[in-house]
Amino acid sequence: MDGATESPDDWGAFGRPLFDDPSARALSRVGVIDVGSNSVRLVIFDGAARSPAYFYNEKIMCALGAGLGETGHLNPKGRQRALEAMKRFAVVARAAGVKDISVAATAAVRDAKDGRDFRADVERESGLKIWIVDGREEARLSAQGVLLGWPGSYGLVCDIGGSSMELAEIAGGKVGRRETSDLGPLKLRSAKGGKKGRKAVIDETLDAMRAVLGEQSNRLFLVGGSWRAIARIDMDRRNYPLHVLHEYRMTAKDVRATAEYVAKSDMEELRQRCSLSAARADLVPIASEVLVRLVRKFKPHDIAISAYGIREGLLYEQMPGRLRDRDPLIEACRFAEQKDARLPGFGRRLYHFILPIFRNLPPHRLRIIRAACLLHDVSWRAHPDYRADVCFDNATRANLGGLGHEERVFMGLALMHRYRNRRDGTRIEALAPMLKDSELHLAEVVGKAIRFGAMLWAEADDTGAELAWAPKKRILKLTLTRTAEALFGEVAEARFQSLASSLEAETEIKIAKKLSSAKR
Repeated sequence: MDGATESPDDWGAFGRPLFDDPSARALSRVGVIDVGSNSVRLVIFDGAARSPAYFYNEKIMCALGAGLGETGHLNPKGRQRALEAMKRFAVVARAAGVKDISVAATAAVRDAKDGRDFRADVERESGLKIWIVDGREEARLSAQGVLLGWPGSYGLVCDIGGSSMELAEIAGGKVGRRETSDLGPLKLRSAKGGKKGRKAVIDETLDAMRAVLGEQSNRLFLVGGSWRAIARIDMDRRNYPLHVLHEYRMTAKDVRATAEYVAKSDMEELRQRCSLSAARADLVPIASEVLVRLVRKFKPHDIAISAYGIREGLLYEQMPGRLRDRDPLIEACRFAEQKDARLPGFGRRLYHFILPIFRNLPPHRLRIIRAACLLHDVSWRAHPDYRADVCFDNATRANLGGLGHEERVFMGLALMHRYRNRRDGTRIEALAPMLKDSELHLAEVVGKAIRFGAMLWAEADDTGAELAWAPKKRILKLTLTRTAEALFGEVAEARFQSLASSLEAETEIKIAKKLSSAKR
């Protein structure tokens, strides 16, 4: 495949990769500790700075905020557990090579009378300095976490913790108005009047927040462990086939149905079936009451679960603007190619080679095809009998931002076809109903195009090949330079014919001294 004619600075739609830039490398391993009302968690991010991998992730359910509403103090047992966890996290982070750790404490520590004493104890015994975040700042950081995964998104971010709930609007990649409240399930437990009393408190609080934030009928992004637990239960109720929480979508009808499902279910049985901790499951009934009222008040057009929140917001805070504006999916795939592929950089050439078949597709679909090309060779170390399955799993289950569930399945299917012509009897069968028949066919064509293009593996300066596609005439034309002709052996020819068969096309093969395209 040809592709050497453009200048080194011209990366087109891909953009020059930034993960090898010094400013990006400085963010390559970042430690963040989130001291919440219910849990204390350490996350160490590693990898491409715009879409980092989770190098280390540990959570301790401490329930610091349990009983705070009645006593005004942190839960004594939770306080001791949190202190021990922080001492451990400090050692783990140092062993992982993290020099500086950002530590943020939210509602329980900021509201408790002994919150400052707890902060002093942590610093004395672990060396970690806690930043006590106020409610509106917590809302901003959580919203920035959403922007890490959805750059340029718009809507309302709702972050629920044990002792508080924050709302923040986002639009055009910026955080706008934001509000904080006491609508955390740990605090709502102490509301007088039982369920009826809680409903009155929830409605009064949401009305006040809506008066400040105004109409917010776009997408609602849900951040926080209680929302994720409700999403798991919604998946169970719907028998949803893809158990990935990030970008899982619900409707207002789903929220109401799941709240009823929770109310009617045996919570212990539901907890075990959905793999929820006892502490988390204990908060779900009250959290579901809040969510039903929240959706009723703001009437979002759809609801998305975000696995990214305050921890990712702290990472986003450290990013320069030029990193924030990049596509997290493409950056993550490019980093994976650089780290694991046999010929880093070939994915870009491969994309340009197969692009003539897909030129009429919308940008959002071409973006997924770009990502698939970058990932097409990162699983080469897997056993040949399982490479197709490994590729599929990488796409559908990987921790990737900027990738919806249908897009995951589409990319997974394309990558599976990179190693296998047929999908009968594979894992895709359970997920195939998530895509329309036309999308299933398109993913097959993408995979077969990649499967063929991967055969033309040589230095760009030495060989050249290009495709031309005439959809009305159903003709797929391959032009090869004399140097590339040697690469078009019988296996490559068989893969070319398989691609043409999926396109229902006739083929033409031409040998030329040079390619017609001046630029790849």
